[in-house]
Amino acid sequence: MAAGVTWALGGLPPAQAQGMVSGKLLGLREMLDPIVAGALVVRTGVHIETVILADNGLSVPFRVWVDSPMTAQDHVTHLWLLSQRNPVTVMAKLHLGPHMGRAEFSTRLRLAGGQQLVALARLSSGEFRYELADLIVTEAGCVDGS
Repeated sequence: MAAGVTWALGGLPPAQAQGMVSGKLLGLREMLDPIVAGALVVRTGVHIETVILADNGLSVPFRVWVDSPMTAQDHVTHLWLLSQRNPVTVMAKLHLGPHMGRAEFSTRLRLAGGQQLVALARLSSGEFRYELADLIVTEAGCVDGS
């Protein structure tokens, strides 16, 4: 079965086909470029609330919100949560709109060790905004299955 999957994905091992970059800490540009494609990205208006030190990476609380009136003319259209170290960089991609009322979400993350997380927002104007969070994780919560 694995051989069939590998063949269907053009000969790529499953980890590469899923965009896994295990063992390599990504820089900010490496995380953002596949999404923003060279567009201007501004570090303003996005807020992150999380712990600085997590005993383990199995369940790390995380909250992000974006300053936006969320009107038909001015709203957040997308929100990404990006990981510097996890096997898959894009941990979450949310589609938002004015019907949401607020550009905000909270969750618990599974992290593969200490790393930098990025919350990236795309506004209806086409502008991108982001914020960073540095987390120290004493015990990794996920590993690359390749």
